[in-house]
Amino acid sequence: MQVLRQPRTPQRARHPVSPALVNRPHMKAVCLKTSIMKPKKPNSAERKVAKVRLSSGRVVTCYIGGEGHNVQQHSVVLVRGGRSQDCPGVRYHLVRGAMDLGGVAGRVTSRSKYGTKKPKRAV
Repeated sequence: MQVLRQPRTPQRARHPVSPALVNRPHMKAVCLKTSIMKPKKPNSAERKVAKVRLSSGRVVTCYIGGEGHNVQQHSVVLVRGGRSQDCPGVRYHLVRGAMDLGGVAGRVTSRSKYGTKKPKRAV
């Protein structure tokens, strides 16, 4: 048997990616403000973000995916976890096509991620 000078230390717990949503997949929220954000270097764009108040009372910043959105102040939205990697402090996403946030119009690929119905086939 091996003799140890110090006792074995337990492994440190991993910190959650989305701390306000621990043990829940989604959460309802009310939009306080929508704005745009510049991403970190080396990227350059105008990322659409919304500051929302969760039903637990916490205020967090969420990323709005897809082209165009209809979120404004007092909109009721559904928040899911997941960082926006090039926006510091953005650790949540808004679910497209749920509650007051509409789906992306004219989307053909990856429609389920953007809350878009299947387009009608041309005959």
